Amino acid sequence: GLLSVIQKLKGSAEQELRIVLLGLDNAGKTTLLKRLASEEVSTITPTQGFNIKSVHSHGLKLNVWDIGGQRSIRPYWKKYLGSTDLLIYVIDSADQKRFEETGQELAELTEDESLTGVPLLVFANKQDLVTAAPAAEIAEGLSLHTYRDREWQIQACSALSGEGVQDGMNWISSQIMNRKK
Repeated sequence: GLLSVIQKLKGSAEQELRIVLLGLDNAGKTTLLKRLASEEVSTITPTQGFNIKSVHSHGLKLNVWDIGGQRSIRPYWKKYLGSTDLLIYVIDSADQKRFEETGQELAELTEDESLTGVPLLVFANKQDLVTAAPAAEIAEGLSLHTYRDREWQIQACSALSGEGVQDGMNWISSQIMNRKK
């Protein structure tokens, strides 16, 4: 399990990864990033442009690029994709009116040649809300099962409470370990 992963990594120098964190505005990207960095999540403002944080997890140094999701910023997302080791895409599970829009954005992203073969972690965020769609339903709606050119995972979570976030990080760690083999 996790202990064996950490033990394997202890002998090696800390590996650095470039992670791009994307999703529509108000999906919870910045809250998720602050949660990963063990920072206070009670006051979050919409990201204008981008944030970069280095997060240490499982013996890895994750350089996470949190890029705003407003419609006016999305055309610039592709400029940040070069040298990406992993894509995290955050979805507001309770905002079902925007599922089609977020699905289109994700489909366009994964077609970008700089993301060919890059593992994809989808956080189905805001699972703490009663109106949240289950992760399996979101995966079906996004047709994730058709993604054959990359490893992918959907993880139900609440960035606010932290529930499910560590499970996503464990998956990232397993992806990195599999690449090392």
